[in-house]
Amino acid sequence: MSSKIWRASGAYTKKKRTFTFSRELLGEKEAHIREKILSELGSRHRVKRKEISITEIKEIKPEEVTDLDLRKVLGLETEF
Repeated sequence: MSSKIWRASGAYTKKKRTFTFSRELLGEKEAHIREKILSELGSRHRVKRKEISITEIKEIKPEEVTDLDLRKVLGLETEF
């Protein structure tokens, strides 16, 4: 199977403050992206899974990618 490009957005709560996030990732299924988001946010920001709410996960086209590192992996950006 080939990987698809997904954009996930949502919010998490930490110390009575709400933070929003939006990430672009490569993955085969929506379930894989959901698990990756929960894993990364929990690891980086020490947030419990129940405090993370993912509002949207949608598949996007390669032209819509805004993450520079992901654009380089896809071959859309060239290094000077």
